[in-house]
Amino acid sequence: MDSVLSQAESEVDFSFAVERQDGRRYIFNRGGSTLQTTYESKSASKLVSAVIVLRLVEQGHLALSDRPQAYIGSWPIGPSDPLFGMTLAQLLSLTSGLTIDPPCLDAGNSGFEACVIRIAEDNDANNGKAPGQEFFYASSHLQVAGLMAVGARNVEGWQDIFSEFKSQTGLFPASSYDSPSSSNPALAGGMHFTGQDYMDFLKALKGGSLLNIASSQLLTDHTASVPIAFSPMFSGIGGGPGLREDWHYGFGLWHECRSPTFNCVAGTRVSSPGARGTYPFWDRSKGYTGIVVLDGVFGTDLLTGINIERSVRSTVEQWAAC
Repeated sequence: MDSVLSQAESEVDFSFAVERQDGRRYIFNRGGSTLQTTYESKSASKLVSAVIVLRLVEQGHLALSDRPQAYIGSWPIGPSDPLFGMTLAQLLSLTSGLTIDPPCLDAGNSGFEACVIRIAEDNDANNGKAPGQEFFYASSHLQVAGLMAVGARNVEGWQDIFSEFKSQTGLFPASSYDSPSSSNPALAGGMHFTGQDYMDFLKALKGGSLLNIASSQLLTDHTASVPIAFSPMFSGIGGGPGLREDWHYGFGLWHECRSPTFNCVAGTRVSSPGARGTYPFWDRSKGYTGIVVLDGVFGTDLLTGINIERSVRSTVEQWAAC
């Protein structure tokens, strides 16, 4: 694996780590990268955000059937609009009907709640969608879910939610939600974390100490019965290439399938890759978790981490099984 990874195609330094069932880890660092290097998450944070919200569901603060208006007093979408019926479950599975990401998601000087209200206003006026009718990969879904969590816990903002999660679990000590700013973090892509922190998160998730995997619906295929309207795994994102593979979606994670039409068993292999190349994964069929961390060019390097991992996957599987 050292030999293959040292020659892997990547214009930037990266780290690769994988942990098998007995807790042994294989780690490879190229250039100046280590598992202690801080990297920008992009969409690798989607899984983290979803797990944080699902823990609040398990703790009784939220329900998957809840709607935004139950926790967001300024929610502007009224009963006459189809989007009024969106639920927390649909927000976590990116099937809520939201398709428009307003500029405030990238504006550090925007308020978190103000941006969520803008999400509602822009989609209410323009997109003509109804919840539960299609999967559309966009950041707005998780931002609304995050504000629901803030309202359910009656705290000031997402930083309080994240601080509570860290205090309860001991995870992500060297990581933060701070992009585009700490006051308006993008839950779908606004973390900075270390590979070490994310590996520890995956280990805790796999071990069942974060969620009751059986009842949380985290690993359910929530797009099996809806059209895939937009998926970066087909068309890329930010101008970059796509895999042309039909991956389905759970809560904050992908169900991988190396096929142009989904013919895989959901939950077998799940992941949450980011648009700058970082690729956290959990192979449930073979009992290992891992990550490739790097900071490539937004969009154009979406597949870099995936391709790095695939270059050694067969060897990893042999090592994991021995």
